Amino acid sequence: MPTKAPTKSKYDNRDEDRVFSEAERAAVAATARERKAASGRSPQEERAEGLRDLRESLAKMPTDNRAMGERIHNIVTEAVPALVAKTYYGMPAYATEGKNGKVIAFFKPKSKFRVRYSTVGFQPDARLDDGEMWPTEFAVVKLTPAVEKRIAGLIKKAAG
Repeated sequence: MPTKAPTKSKYDNRDEDRVFSEAERAAVAATARERKAASGRSPQEERAEGLRDLRESLAKMPTDNRAMGERIHNIVTEAVPALVAKTYYGMPAYATEGKNGKVIAFFKPKSKFRVRYSTVGFQPDARLDDGEMWPTEFAVVKLTPAVEKRIAGLIKKAAG
């Protein structure tokens, strides 16, 4: 008696049915590592280790992304020195001080998700509210003096 070949489930080929890209899965894994590492740090350790993590993140970027990220890091730290440098989903980020310091801003290099521009983004705790609607990420193609000044202003406003 002939046997019927098993029918293939739509879940048999997991690679084709993945909801998240490799980059997205890597970002989630990175944030899990970041949170675990930060949980046992004192505020002083958080500041030092966070800066080390941020620099490691920048070092892994392609040259053009790294140069932009390093310049944005300088802009942020000059604008609001009290912010704590760290990584957020593997990207350079800046948080408020304290045990429950919240990430308020981050730099997402274009290489992270293979897009045509990098972004400076802001989290919900950033104080950028402006009426009924406002942007939470800003595309950055080139750092000109005007763009740098705008980033500094946004960081100051976000930090309150």
